[in-house]
Amino acid sequence: MKKYSNSQSHKPQFCLALTTVSKNSEARRLSQALVKEKLAACVSLIPISASFYFWKNRARSEKEILLLIKTRSALIPRLKKWILHHHSYELPEFLTLDIQDGHSSYLHWIRENTK
Repeated sequence: MKKYSNSQSHKPQFCLALTTVSKNSEARRLSQALVKEKLAACVSLIPISASFYFWKNRARSEKEILLLIKTRSALIPRLKKWILHHHSYELPEFLTLDIQDGHSSYLHWIRENTK
């Protein structure tokens, strides 16, 4: 099996993308579509009891769901475009974190389940 650890390359091959939504139904819909379209190998949903932010000149707080999207770095431009098009928020969160290292079999699984 080919080793996919990011620790041996200059540019990480894998990353974790983050976005939040306010409804469970949207979180599930986006997650299932991302996996079906192979933009993500896996999406984990994490309920957040409160997000605090400033929007349109007002301090706000809402319950949200955080989507942890496991994917390949090369797919980020497509993934970002997809999220911005399908997300219900006027200004969706979209952040990425490089995966510097990980279990090589799991990284292989991400590669095999994305395109």
